[in-house]
Amino acid sequence: MKQRLTLGAKLSYALGAVGKDMVYMLSATYILYYYQDIMGVSAVAMGVILLAARIFDAFNDPIMGIIVAKTKTRWGKFRPWLLIGALTNAVILFMMFCAPPALDVGGLTAYAATAYILWGVTYTMMDIPYWSMIPAFTESGKERENLTTLARSAAGVGSALVMVVTVIAVQALGKLFGGVTSKEIEIIGFRWFAAIVAVLFVIFTLLTCINVKEQSTAEMKTVSVGQMFRALLQNDQALTVVIAIVLINCAIYITSNLVIYFFKYDFGGTDWYNSYTLFNMFGGAMQVLSMMLIYPLLRRWCSNTKVFYIALGSAILGYGVLLALTFTNMNNVFILFIPAFLIFSASGIMNILTTVFLANTVDYGYLKNKRRDESVIFSMQTFVVKLASGIAAFAASVCLQINNLSDAATTEAEQTIDLSLAVSQSAKVGLRATMAVIPIIGLVIAIIWFRMKFRLTDEKLAEINSQIKTMQENDHDQKD
Repeated sequence: MKQRLTLGAKLSYALGAVGKDMVYMLSATYILYYYQDIMGVSAVAMGVILLAARIFDAFNDPIMGIIVAKTKTRWGKFRPWLLIGALTNAVILFMMFCAPPALDVGGLTAYAATAYILWGVTYTMMDIPYWSMIPAFTESGKERENLTTLARSAAGVGSALVMVVTVIAVQALGKLFGGVTSKEIEIIGFRWFAAIVAVLFVIFTLLTCINVKEQSTAEMKTVSVGQMFRALLQNDQALTVVIAIVLINCAIYITSNLVIYFFKYDFGGTDWYNSYTLFNMFGGAMQVLSMMLIYPLLRRWCSNTKVFYIALGSAILGYGVLLALTFTNMNNVFILFIPAFLIFSASGIMNILTTVFLANTVDYGYLKNKRRDESVIFSMQTFVVKLASGIAAFAASVCLQINNLSDAATTEAEQTIDLSLAVSQSAKVGLRATMAVIPIIGLVIAIIWFRMKFRLTDEKLAEINSQIKTMQENDHDQKD
């Protein structure tokens, strides 16, 4: 019997999630911008690196899961890897944002590839045991569900913090430590900001390791990539949801990769980074609000399937409004809150629903294939999210290469007060189209695909649950 968790243990575990997602968001959101826009690495080269590394990382997850499952130490199987992964990842995160400016383009490309791949490996080393250790110190049921919810919410706080403060903090730190030109400020600022995030990450993880005790040698299920794909081929509804997740996440991630370029080179202004921060602050708040308030309200009146279509429609409308606004004389960031509300709210709702739909496909698969594949199905969710982020990063890098956005801002232009003046109108149009038109196409395809293939309505789920209950009762009677 495990002891009930203290408040200190719960908060310490949640702090680990805050630090973990601060590190992840800094890397996922700003690595392309740092190496392509600031350091001058080819956009396509960075796109290839990010895509290859994300795919490698997705395949690396099951391997790390097996290693953790076989670990046996006096401190447990999870906490040693959690601490080792956090320490090494923090060092590599700092080194990743400390690229030597003296290197030529080839040297910087090699440096970026090496650092990013090592970052992904060490992040997986810490991330897998963090989420897998929950059964080792909680009772099943309400306590475990509540802790998981707390950790997921804390992870969202960590992501939001980095999204909101990074650019402002980089500007402030760069100027504080001697940066003069725009490039110098960002090089110095990112170095110091990465150091701060890395230190906080290690401190938060140490608190998790010290205050959260493994109280049993919990068994940890591991899943191979082969098992994931076999389960998908045998469960058509899981395949339907997974493809929808890829399409939706590619659309959202393309925009998130390019929005900083939009504010710097298109929206422009002397304080573009302040506008960018306000936009992210509002969008992040809407995403959280949609999960906590808007989704429950819609769910009272509509089925999950209808809420899903409403969210997809909202996102498409938001991208349409964003595209229209970019061709007006926009000079106030608050007007961009209109598409931000529509897109970010939809994103929050779809994050919930894709998880719900995946969970429902487990019951469907149990009825169809006579086995439950929870671990397999949810491992596939992690895989496809990483795959989608890699594809989106590659698409964003191609956009940057074609439009030569950062190249247009010459050394002389960096001395001006408004970098958007150095970028051609055609380059701005190309950026806008990639940010809005391509996501609209992806989301429309997602709607068509989902309407054609998805069958797990509320009525169908009730029927499936009834059949499963009857099947289980028959099995129980046969055993008796």
